[in-house]
Amino acid sequence: MPGNLPPETASFVGRERELGLLYDMLREQRLVTLTGVGGVGKSRLALRAAADPRQRRRDGVWWVPLSPLRDAELLTATVAHAVGLAHRSRRPLDEELCAWMADRELLLVLDTCEHLVSACRHLVGELLQSAPGLTVLITSREPLGCPGENVVEVNPLPCDGPDSDALALFRTRALAASPYADATFADPDRVAVAAEVCRRLDGIPLALELAGARTRLWTLEQMAQRLDISFDLLADPAAARLPRHQTMRTAIGWSHELCEPLERLLWARLSVFTGDFDAAAARAVCSGGPLPATRVERVLKGLVSKSVVRCTHERGTGARYRLLDTIREYGQDWLAELGEVRILADRHAHWYAALAHAADRGWLGPGQVDWYRRMTTEHAQLRTALEHLLGSDPAAALETTGRLWFFWFSCGHVHEGRAFLERALHGAPHVGAAHAQALWALGLTALLQGDLDTAGELGERCTAAAASLADPEPELRAAYLHAVAVLMPGDPVTALALAGPRARGGHGGRPTGAGWLLCRLATSYALCDLGRFEEAELEARGLREACEELGERWLRAYADYVLAVAAFGLGHHGEATRHVRAMLSGKRLLGDRFGIALGLDLLAAAVAAMGDGELAARLLGTGHAWWRTVGRPQMGSPSLTALRDEGERQARAAIGDAAYESAFLAGSAAPTG
Repeated sequence: MPGNLPPETASFVGRERELGLLYDMLREQRLVTLTGVGGVGKSRLALRAAADPRQRRRDGVWWVPLSPLRDAELLTATVAHAVGLAHRSRRPLDEELCAWMADRELLLVLDTCEHLVSACRHLVGELLQSAPGLTVLITSREPLGCPGENVVEVNPLPCDGPDSDALALFRTRALAASPYADATFADPDRVAVAAEVCRRLDGIPLALELAGARTRLWTLEQMAQRLDISFDLLADPAAARLPRHQTMRTAIGWSHELCEPLERLLWARLSVFTGDFDAAAARAVCSGGPLPATRVERVLKGLVSKSVVRCTHERGTGARYRLLDTIREYGQDWLAELGEVRILADRHAHWYAALAHAADRGWLGPGQVDWYRRMTTEHAQLRTALEHLLGSDPAAALETTGRLWFFWFSCGHVHEGRAFLERALHGAPHVGAAHAQALWALGLTALLQGDLDTAGELGERCTAAAASLADPEPELRAAYLHAVAVLMPGDPVTALALAGPRARGGHGGRPTGAGWLLCRLATSYALCDLGRFEEAELEARGLREACEELGERWLRAYADYVLAVAAFGLGHHGEATRHVRAMLSGKRLLGDRFGIALGLDLLAAAVAAMGDGELAARLLGTGHAWWRTVGRPQMGSPSLTALRDEGERQARAAIGDAAYESAFLAGSAAPTG
């Protein structure tokens, strides 16, 4: 089943009644909201319910974590990206998402919505109205207030008796924290003390986990005594009106008291991170003063052992760390007390700006796949950094958004990239290399959205901006943008004049630079459109060899695509299929949805020409499904549309209309996640 449910990273105990209720509601109702105080277990309950096989949907179960998101304007983009819609058309994204979901059957989980209630209410209302097969599960500290919303309050775990769920969770965490806890829970008298601790903590799961982690330092009796003192100190009239909030605050404050001074300092500083982060970022952002960089990782491990920080290990990303929202909020309060909010936000933003710079330098090299995975993993932190830079350092914001061109252009974040680039260009001086680069990156996003007039205009502006820099690389990049903007609607002659060998030679520059390589790609496309397939093949082979020497995969896959188009044009259909399969392998590795859709159309045309109409129809159906995740099919390009239509014509001729429709429908059901 398609989907993206995260692994469970916290203990799960009990909740049989709530799970049974949720299973029934999610089958019968279209909008269910889990509410409750921070730390009560809304997210883990939603995850357990969504992962149950009974919640299977034809088009998957999709999890969208909203805790790291601070800008409500990016909500729709976040949801679209999570479900696999790489929006590239000029239509408003909410319209595109509604259209994409219209005939799908899926379960969408929006986790942690309380800071985006208004935006979530609007988006969820539109989606439910447009997509009759959609079910939405929400977790939030307050309801959305949508028509038809079914609110389920998530209560704390039952605390009464020696077999209570609260005591079971507390025992699980205590056993994980201390090897001596077994003996403690074998004594009925001490079990009674543990049950009292659970009762005093109101059965709130996060509070129980934090307390369980304390058993390595305190006896149960010491814990009960400390709880009495803590509640007495916090028992003011305001807190009394919100006893569960008071309990959670007390449990977190209690953990804070148990931390060493350096652990408290790191806890406060880590609150600058939205979403998860790695140890290198923690060292760079959080060191300073009494906490040297060499000690950060050791102190971080101490916070993990105390259950203040969660640590996960995922394939390809290494150890990642995260503060739960309630714990992060507590840390933010302390960071404000320390007077370090601005300095930590600056450090965070400039660390991720430096990461963007390094990724830009390494993109066209052997580490490209690793950079793709790394930057995808750091997406939430990049957003946070850019938001801060836009308000605090416009010049750095402009440079960083421009250096992230490959992230916007190649990694499926076109809509978001265009918004950030437009804001950065508006707030910074219109001169210099950073301005020219950001203009170019903006042109790339317009290009992929099919906004070819804007892309062409930006190409001309880029050319003018680059002319004053005495650097051939910006000139070559501008030439590529301008060339593709005229090539896509059907003018290969002008494209060749802008990006061909003579034009490249006039600019000069490094044959291994991004601008030069992209111009070679545009040239080879233009030659194919002109029917000059042998010349296109030579150009594409040269591009492929250059990419192989660099260890680069993204452009190399497009060189394979052009080789396939050239072979197809020359009637070498078997050779075309070999090239396009190599292209698809590279595009899947980098999650390039546009490239996958493009390749499937060409593969279908090639196998149809070889007589396999059924396979061609299935491939066209799968290609149609991928184009729907991208936006405008075939980008409106006459040559791409003609290639796709030729594949359909030959497939129908080979197997007949009825068999074609059946195979196409089967192909269109293929997962695109």
